[in-house]
Amino acid sequence: MLKMRVGIIGAGAIAGVMADTLCKMSRAEAYAVASRDLQKAEQFAKVHGVKCAYGSYEELLKDKKVDLVYIATPHTFHYEQARMCINYGKPVLLEKPFCVTVKEAEELLSYAKERQIFITEAIWTRYMPMAEEIRNALAAGVIGEPKLLTANLGYAMTNKARLMSPELAGGALLDVGIYPLNFAAMVFGHDIAKTEAICTFMETGVDANDSITLTYKDGKMAVLNSSMVAVSDRFGIIQGDKGYMIVENINNYESFTVYNSDHKKVSVKKRPKQISGYEYEVEACRTALSKKQLSCPQMPHEETIWMMKQMEQIRNICKIKYPFEK
Repeated sequence: MLKMRVGIIGAGAIAGVMADTLCKMSRAEAYAVASRDLQKAEQFAKVHGVKCAYGSYEELLKDKKVDLVYIATPHTFHYEQARMCINYGKPVLLEKPFCVTVKEAEELLSYAKERQIFITEAIWTRYMPMAEEIRNALAAGVIGEPKLLTANLGYAMTNKARLMSPELAGGALLDVGIYPLNFAAMVFGHDIAKTEAICTFMETGVDANDSITLTYKDGKMAVLNSSMVAVSDRFGIIQGDKGYMIVENINNYESFTVYNSDHKKVSVKKRPKQISGYEYEVEACRTALSKKQLSCPQMPHEETIWMMKQMEQIRNICKIKYPFEK
């Protein structure tokens, strides 16, 4: 595969970032976009430099030149659209959250395995070089043994209709809470003894603020906050017995700074130059496809299911339910 041709399902803002990123990549291109509204697809293609525009998803999937499909639509459409891609034999890069429920995610991955079709979750922080840099620094003992972690991510997003809609599985948890949860998993793993959570709700019924405490079997603790009504510092702070590390922007790692036990700055690591950050997940897909793999090692299917189960458990604790759930 000399240059991977990416077809994009959805013509919103996130899809636009992906298209712009692909246009600046040397080994991938924004080949096609599909929307249920042909005029919207054509306008998107014109603005973002995409070669082909389609007025239905089926048309894009029938195009034999499409090597990978990136799905950037609201959460509730992920299962249906990804399954459609698998039906057509198209590899899939599916935006986070992978699905709305564990049942959907398990069925989708089972179907992809049955059909031997590649699919991976586009949780971009998992693919970034800085993720490995953080893990390596911690493994080297720069703060001793990590014991406590806090992570915050929040934006004022009540102007986004999809996030205000229970019918579209809106709310803070699935959209932004997934990042602190992934950050905690990256640092502390899965060996959780107890999960506690509390949230507040918008008038529409979606969760506005979420606070989650994870207690691990070895005594470690992670305190995670997410919001769709408040602007946060976006920091991830990892505290060890010999110092602490401050990660700037857990939604797109910008830097991490190490401090010793006397609160003196020891080192700073800044992220490498990037296009947008989306290029890493695209390149990971290209590599996996070239090796005929069915997933990316940066986000294995088992990890996607584990994260879906964690979010579903938190939703059950907080009584976050959507109208389409029984």
